[in-house]
Amino acid sequence: MADEEQPQPTEEELLEQLQAEFEKLQVSDVLVQTVFRVSSLGWRSLGEEHRDLAQAQLAIEALRVLVPVLKGSVSEQVATDFDQLVANMQLAYANAVAADR
Repeated sequence: MADEEQPQPTEEELLEQLQAEFEKLQVSDVLVQTVFRVSSLGWRSLGEEHRDLAQAQLAIEALRVLVPVLKGSVSEQVATDFDQLVANMQLAYANAVAADR
């Protein structure tokens, strides 16, 4: 049995799909994604290889603002996990500062 090639969607169809997905998107979804991205960059900035304490501090401060804003828009478990994430990053930052002295 020969594999039949599926027709590729047109640019217009792709744009319509993208628009449909965009219409489903909530601000809280974007903020949750932002928390993940900022925390990933912050953790990287705390690592030995890419240490940049100024960037890590900026990430922590941004998370300290974003996380409370999300409460009520995410589950209690997610809010608790985000609070713990910020606390862990603050502790890691303090340890990195102490290690660099």
